[in-house]
Amino acid sequence: PSELSPEQRPLYDDMRKGIEANFKGFIAINGAGQLIGPWNPWIRFPKFGGPVWELVKSLSTAPTLPRPVREIAILVTGAHFHSAYEIYAHVLVAELRGITDDKIATIVAGQRPGDLTREEAVAYDLAAALVSGGVLPALTYQQAVRLFGEEGTAEFIYLVGLYCMVSVTLNGFDVPVPDVDESRKPPAVNS
Repeated sequence: PSELSPEQRPLYDDMRKGIEANFKGFIAINGAGQLIGPWNPWIRFPKFGGPVWELVKSLSTAPTLPRPVREIAILVTGAHFHSAYEIYAHVLVAELRGITDDKIATIVAGQRPGDLTREEAVAYDLAAALVSGGVLPALTYQQAVRLFGEEGTAEFIYLVGLYCMVSVTLNGFDVPVPDVDESRKPPAVNS
């Protein structure tokens, strides 16, 4: 952090504040105060990272979708891209959101769990359709709108698009999973 440029410093400060407030349950800041995960590449190139961070903030501040639905969407996306850090972070968050380990493991393996709730099933199907490419099937869209409303469905679509970008960032810059010391537990997630 002490070596940041004048363009990087305000972005770092804003990201650190946002991470500490909204991204809990996994390691995103190391012991030296460096941001890890997708934030580090975004700070390195603030011309691109700044606008991405604004989108992250808009989708993480007061979301309308239920938190488990969001985690299903993020896990499906991370699994599609085989994004190690994304999977690491959101497996932990999904567990804290009450999603069972069996469901999480099945999603991370690229499969649809058979015991999903109705909301989870629609979330899985919607995210899987979005990351597979092509136009979203009308029936999948209609089911999402019935459950989440038009604005909630739009939030979902933008969320999957964002996490596609997060996954590509993580993979493109080969961002590693942090070394997790058993004696250092990540902070708890707020409900």
